[in-house]
Amino acid sequence: MNIVLLGTGTSTGIPVVGCRCRVCCSADPHNQRTRCSALLSCGGHNLLIDTATDLRQQALREDIQHIDAVLYTHCHADHVHGIDDLRGFNVPGGNPIPLYADPQTLISLRRNFKYIFDPCQPPGYVPKLTLHPLAGPMDLFGLEIIPIPLRHGAQPATGYRCGPFAYLTDCNRIPDSSLALLKGLELLVLDGLRFKPHPTHFNIPAAVAIAQSIGAKQTLLTHLSHDVDHAGVDADLPDGINLAYDGQRFSFDVPYHFLPATGDP
Repeated sequence: MNIVLLGTGTSTGIPVVGCRCRVCCSADPHNQRTRCSALLSCGGHNLLIDTATDLRQQALREDIQHIDAVLYTHCHADHVHGIDDLRGFNVPGGNPIPLYADPQTLISLRRNFKYIFDPCQPPGYVPKLTLHPLAGPMDLFGLEIIPIPLRHGAQPATGYRCGPFAYLTDCNRIPDSSLALLKGLELLVLDGLRFKPHPTHFNIPAAVAIAQSIGAKQTLLTHLSHDVDHAGVDADLPDGINLAYDGQRFSFDVPYHFLPATGDP
């Protein structure tokens, strides 16, 4: 299984429009962050986590040729507003792309993107997509995907585990029942917005503490704001904990049942 962190920035992206702070003006490519998303590839199949606002830019940068399914973490704009760019991944004459999400996110998608999901809308060039509720662990293209319930302030959010990898963005609390699903990780990608406290995101000290309790071999903090300078902060984090950056790649051996792919990865 191959993993690419497509985007590692907070909802504004970095640089922030109109901002002239040190991080937004930085020449360090690690400080140039698109909105949060990740891609899992295995056996020629591509699973996208969130359709971030910057999906088009991310897909062009990483030369993504096809998307076989999308896993949504929650319904906030920076995680869903790239949905229209899924049009380019609809294979002519092929099946719609399945989208998986919790019930609240499905309701939001139906409402906010009525032009896609309402069959009474006039025909047009829209993505061909189907909505599917999460109902516990599932097999997608031979990979076991385990949804991880999270809290994002007062709102639920969903993380995902696949083999030794877990992706937990946009959260400020992990229930005990979810912590039990995170044992034995090689790689944990975890929300770590900034140093100051935030009502719906882990700040960096809280993220470090929860990461140390989970005990993954490596933890990467994502959804980073422009308060976080990569070089200055990364060097001071505890061993095994680092800041994520756009385009970061990992590979793991995972058990899967081979299924024919729909195209090139």
